[in-house]
Amino acid sequence: MINKITKLLNIKYPIIQGGMVWVSGWKLASAVSNYGGLGLIGAGSMYPEVLREHIKKCNKATDKPFGVNVPMLYPEIEKIMDIIVEENVKIVFTSAGNPKTWTSFLKEKGITVVHVVSSVKFALKAQEAGVDAIVCEGFEAGGHNGREESTSFTLIPMVKQAVSIPVIAAGGIATGRGMLAAMILGADAVQIGSRFAATIESSAHQNFKQTILDVKDGDTHLTLKELAPVRLVKNKFYQDVQELYKQNPTVEQLKELLGRARAKKGIFEGDLENGELEIGQIAGLINEIKPAKDVLDEIITEFNEVKALIHSL
Repeated sequence: MINKITKLLNIKYPIIQGGMVWVSGWKLASAVSNYGGLGLIGAGSMYPEVLREHIKKCNKATDKPFGVNVPMLYPEIEKIMDIIVEENVKIVFTSAGNPKTWTSFLKEKGITVVHVVSSVKFALKAQEAGVDAIVCEGFEAGGHNGREESTSFTLIPMVKQAVSIPVIAAGGIATGRGMLAAMILGADAVQIGSRFAATIESSAHQNFKQTILDVKDGDTHLTLKELAPVRLVKNKFYQDVQELYKQNPTVEQLKELLGRARAKKGIFEGDLENGELEIGQIAGLINEIKPAKDVLDEIITEFNEVKALIHSL
């Protein structure tokens, strides 16, 4: 399965594992890379030296390409970028910020840069900044989202029409059918988050993994748009947010309720009541915790089967 993305990233399958906070450590990233996808270490929940440790361990666990996902809002981003260069990481996915800030710095070091966008406008800005490819993420995705609320089904073809660089689709994709649909709409590859969060190698707490299996359609919602839109499971913390909204709260009041480390509390520590449980709508299709290898095998097998079926019609 050779195309622009597999060539660019030197991978077997055009499947990227999302660099999710508190989920995407070296175990998950190396497993995905070992079995033909591109694993990403999620730097957003790591102190700089913790990231260095994960990169070193990932290098020992795989001889295949892997990358690091860096939210541009990270408070110590200079240290993160220096570590990425020092540890000879060759692929960086940036998100949640202006791609102009770091793209030239990274590319001067010979690093492939991919930026995550949620609209055609930001896709064009990323292309102008010189990134090698973009991830266009529909608002079905878990965690932090764009404000536009564009769905993957509409966003993929609009972005593909607007840019000349490779496009990776994200948001609402967890199966081979979903991957094929994204590629028919114009994507060169897919980035998958929620499905890999529910794997054995995921660093998420078992309670959170079980929550992913329990989620049905309608059990997640995009909220806290005044701060940064985030898709959450409707647990007690989510209900507390909704109660506060009834009082027409200020941004400061929302920040006070959110506090610090809510995502860590929910995803990594397994507090299902007071934690921030970030997962995508596609969780409604996820029913089993499996090794990353099995997830990749299932996606590729279904992709090929459905593709063959379509061709036979």
